[in-house]
Formats: sequence, structure tokens, C-alpha cells
Amino acid sequence: MSKHIKAKDGSPARLACVSLALGLFFSGTLLAPAQAAEAPAALVQPNTNLLVQGIPAIPQSLADDVARYTDFRGHGFVDWHPHKRELLVSHRKAGANTAQLFSVGAPKNGKPAELQALTDAPDPVSRAAYEPKTGKYLVFERANGGDEVAQLYRLDLGAKADKTPQLLTPPQERHALLSWLNAGGELIYASTPLDRTAQGGSRAEVTTTFWQVNPLASEPLKSRRKLAELPGGGWFGAQLSWDDKQLALTRYLSANESQIWLLDLKSGAVRQVLPAKTQEASEGKTSYFSAGFSKDGRHLWFTGDRFGEFRELQRLNLASGEVQRVSAHIPWDAAGVNFSPDGRRLVAQFNVEGRNELHLFDTQSAKELPLPKLPQGNVLGAHFDARRGELAFSVSNAQGPSQIYSLDGHGATAKLAAWTQAYAPPGVDTQAFPEQQIIRWKSFDGQAISGLMTLPPAQKFTGKRPVLISIHGGPESQASVGFLNRNNYFVMEQGIALIQPNVRGSSGFGKSFLAMDNGFKREDSVKDIGALLDWIATQPNLDASRVLIMGGSYGGYMTLATATHYADRIAGSIDVVGISHFVTFLKNTESYRRDLRRVEYGDERDPAMREHLEKISPLTNAQLIKKPLFVIQGKNDPRVPYTEAEQIVAKVRENGTPVWYLRADNEGHGFSRKENQDFQFYATILFLRETLLKP
Repeated sequence: MSKHIKAKDGSPARLACVSLALGLFFSGTLLAPAQAAEAPAALVQPNTNLLVQGIPAIPQSLADDVARYTDFRGHGFVDWHPHKRELLVSHRKAGANTAQLFSVGAPKNGKPAELQALTDAPDPVSRAAYEPKTGKYLVFERANGGDEVAQLYRLDLGAKADKTPQLLTPPQERHALLSWLNAGGELIYASTPLDRTAQGGSRAEVTTTFWQVNPLASEPLKSRRKLAELPGGGWFGAQLSWDDKQLALTRYLSANESQIWLLDLKSGAVRQVLPAKTQEASEGKTSYFSAGFSKDGRHLWFTGDRFGEFRELQRLNLASGEVQRVSAHIPWDAAGVNFSPDGRRLVAQFNVEGRNELHLFDTQSAKELPLPKLPQGNVLGAHFDARRGELAFSVSNAQGPSQIYSLDGHGATAKLAAWTQAYAPPGVDTQAFPEQQIIRWKSFDGQAISGLMTLPPAQKFTGKRPVLISIHGGPESQASVGFLNRNNYFVMEQGIALIQPNVRGSSGFGKSFLAMDNGFKREDSVKDIGALLDWIATQPNLDASRVLIMGGSYGGYMTLATATHYADRIAGSIDVVGISHFVTFLKNTESYRRDLRRVEYGDERDPAMREHLEKISPLTNAQLIKKPLFVIQGKNDPRVPYTEAEQIVAKVRENGTPVWYLRADNEGHGFSRKENQDFQFYATILFLRETLLKP
């Protein structure tokens, strides 16, 4: 069985994007604080890594009052221990700034065991895996200050082990932990060069190199073996065959097009298996994502959308090329596939309108198997134990952050156990947090658009409620159900209705919908927000005169674009790590990302497209931004460089428009450190009071 490593949410690591749930990417206020009548009130002091421009002093009393909303702490599944009934989990402990790795034993008498800390560093740990044979050490990924230049480290375990992480990779490249060999002892990882080492600071061509290494080698860089060097930066989803001979790779070309290739580990030869040469060009672009080999090596499981709008679970006969459709009866995208240790079962996640559901299949008959009732919520990271076949997974819902459960046994009689207990600060009743509800509206062209809405408690807040629209990034991401974390404060304490739209271009609604915003159709998605503003005006419980727009990454662009197109219909906007000008963005984003973004946004090297991108960019239209603007940025962001933030800040200030700017010099594409998130949060509350909630 291949021991492959995924991002914590089960999605491709390189496609991760900013969303409200990750969030808290906001801050600001718009009026100078009132003069104190007596002794000066205590103030919140920004830490030395924060650049604060135009944000007035934040009273310590505000921070004290909202502290109960700043320390929700959940747990994410990372790996099973190969010999013990024990899990590797990610968690931010009390008083810590970032999420780190912990081990946790099996629950006893229905109660979770105590967590044992394994790592402790200023930067969060993103991915990790135990050595699969002995479990005497693990390898994890960690970047620095949000730069996403992940390095691999070996961490020795045991009472007598040196707990100092040992660097395994060259720091001048970014790396991705892919898979352990089933035989153990060696792992496969990928590396990509960075612009910082390129002549002129940019690369015309990017390659991805695959390596095999023994992490215990005294000099891993000298002893590692190069497997292959492949063109482009969009390779991921490595699935190793059970005999350690082949690696199935997904080559991501765009949100609507990806391929599956096989890499021979001995010879380094590669061949494309999907789409097959017999597939007609008239079928258009298709997406294929590798999922894993059958134990006998005869079949390759994958997800693909050749036969319809959604990615189905399918099985390819590697000898004949015959494809069997397995989940055609489930009209939603499949992802997150994992195999039982005997290879006889697999579990897959299906995205049902923003909520992941688990489905179990028999790999020989390709028939679905029953599952017992699972905890309510959004399921992520399902993974079988390599020894016993116990299935672990994480669940989050409106009432709490992610918790880890396991299913032990088969079928509907499998036993459910809770391995962790999410932490909620005293003074907050998470059971009172409202559920998100699906809303739908028609856009300018009749296209149906949907989103999620969370309403404040009616018994506490009467009358029409102000609205905060939070737009996800990607753009091929999705607003999904789950825990809103500290953002519950806006709903529960400020009486704000929160709307998370899935505008055209969002994933989860079919491949046609996914492609509706590409290239010259970019502003059609902005018009979807205009149609949402129209819909809000028809709702008896929502106040169309009090609407604020917020978004991160691509959602930051959407926020800025909305501020230019609908300035008279909003109270203000919060742009987090957003694109302000497509041409400068494509020029300055890391080269390993550039071609992937050109497919989505348009190729700026084409004169007609360049003219279009110039025309629609918020920076070009900054004179139209007349309502207060708050911009938040990490200086080390490799995706949307901080220059995108600084140029829109400078341009809008020329209008005389109030602009607030918060930059963290130790963050990247969004803030991951609690102390930085907290400062954003406090300032955001003030910003909302002085714009959206101002009488």
C-alpha cells in the first residue's frame, strides 16, 4: 500500500487558497479614537513584525472583551503510527502561536488521551509522516515566515532520541513530501527551484525534480537518487504502487485540465496514461487525479470528469485501457481516496454542496459498502491504519473546530471512537452557534449562483441585519460548511449576517461552472456579486444599505473589483492578500505558479489579453474606490507578492479615501501566527463598528 502524503485538508498542497475558515485575515478602523476624559486607557501594542499604517490605537478593553472568541483549538489528523494504536495530529496548544505536531494514544473509557508534543517552533508544521516500518522517526515539512519554501526534516523519536530536527533538503528550493516506499527506510519527495536563485529574479521555464532518499543517511543530499526531472511546477498527488516500482503522478495544467502519468522508479521513464490517446479532442478538456493502484498492480484508481460535470471515482485497467465508472450514481466531485491495508476497501470523500461526505467501496467488486452514522459535519483527511484497517478522519461543524474520530471494524457495525476533544474558551456557548444555510440567486445572465448564509440569533438581534460578504480565493476554491472560528463573533455579538458566495468559477458545482470566469469572462464573477446585492435588497431580514465586502487572495481581487463597480452600494471593503493588478501579479508571482495562473486569468503576453487585464484590474480603476478600504498582507507571500497590496494602498490614498494597511513581515499568504491574527481581529471589530455598524 502506498503511504502517500497529502495536504491536511486532503486537497493538493499547491492549490491551497485563502478562505474565511482559515482566516481571520482582517483588521482596521476608520476614525481616530476619542480623547480620554481621564487617564489614558491601556492600548494593544502591535508586535514588532507588524507594519501598521492608518490604524488607530486599539483599546485593551476591546481585546479583553473578545478574548473568549480568539482561542478555539481543534485537531487535524496527520498519520497513524505503524505499530501502536496511536495518531500523529496537528494542534495549537494553549498559549502557542502556531500549530505543531503531537502524538496521541487511543482513547480510554471513552475519553481522549493526553497529547504529547513532538515539535515546537515559530513556524507551523504543514505535513508529516512516520517511517512506515519501525516508526522510530518521522519526516515533516516546514517553511519559514509564510514563504512556502517547505523543507523536509527528520525527527527522531523515543526517550533517548535527540529531538533536534535534522534538515534533509537544500534550502534554496521548495520541497514536497510525497510518499514512503512500502518497504520502508526511504522516501520520495519533489523539489522546485525558486526565483531567488534565478538570474534576473525570474525563470522562463520551471521543472520539478523527483528524488529518492534515505533520511537516516549521514549526508542525505549526497546520497539521494534523482528519479526524474519533469517540465512545469504542477506535479502532485503521488501514488506509489504496492511493489514500489511505479509512481502515479497528477500533472495539473489548470482547474479544468489535468493528466495522469506513470513514473518508473528504476529507469526514470515516464508515460502518460490519462487522458488516453484514443480520447477524442472533441470531448474538450478533462481533469484526472490519481488515487492509487490496486494491490495486484493491474488497475489504477482515479477521479475524473470525462463522463459528466463532476469528477467520478473510476478504475483503469492498465493493460487494456478499459475504464470502469464506479461512482456514477453519486452526482458530486470525488476526492481524498485512501486504501485499506489489504487493498480490499477504499474510502473516498464526496463534496456535496460544500460538505464532504465519506463513502466506502469494495475494490474488487467496485460496489459501495455501508457505513455507520458518522458525526455531523464536514469530513476531512480519512485514512486507514496500515495494521488493523481502522479508519481515522477529522470532522468540523458549526458548533466546533475539527475533532478526530475513528471507525474500527467493518460495515454498519463498526465502532466509532473520539480521539480528541476540541477546545472552546470559557464564556462561549458553541452549541448556540447557528448553522450555515444555502441560499440561491440568479445572476445578470440567468445563471444560478449559490452561497452560504449565517444569520445572527433573532431573539437577540431584531430588525434588518447588516451584511458581511466574504468571498473565497482560488478562484477555484469553494465556500464550505464548517466551523466559522472567531468569525462567529461578528454573527453572535455584532448581529451581522455573514454571506459566503460561490460565484462562477468556484469548484464543486461542475466543470462548466468552474470555467465560466476564465480569461475574458473574469468580470462576470464580479457581476455575480452585483446580483447578490440585488438579492439582499429583496430580503426582509437583511439591510441592503449596510453591506461590507471582504475576501482573500482571489477573493481580495473580487473585493477590490466590487469596490470599483459597486462603490455606492457598500459601506467599505477588506482586501486580504489580494490581486490588485493582473499584469504585475503575473510578472511577480513565483515562476512555478505563473503558467498555472495564466490559464485561469489570461496570458499577459498576448496583446489583446494584456489590454483586457489592464482594463479590468482594480489598480487601473482605483479612482472609483470611494469607501473605506482595509488592506492586509504578508510580506513573504510567494503567491500574491506584497507589492500588490502596497500599490493599491498608495493609489487609493490619492483619492483621499481612508485606507488602512496592516503588513506582517513574518507571514505569507495569510496570517498563521495567533498574535498576528489577534491584532487583525481586534482592528476588524473596530472597522466594522465604524463602517458597517455605524449609526
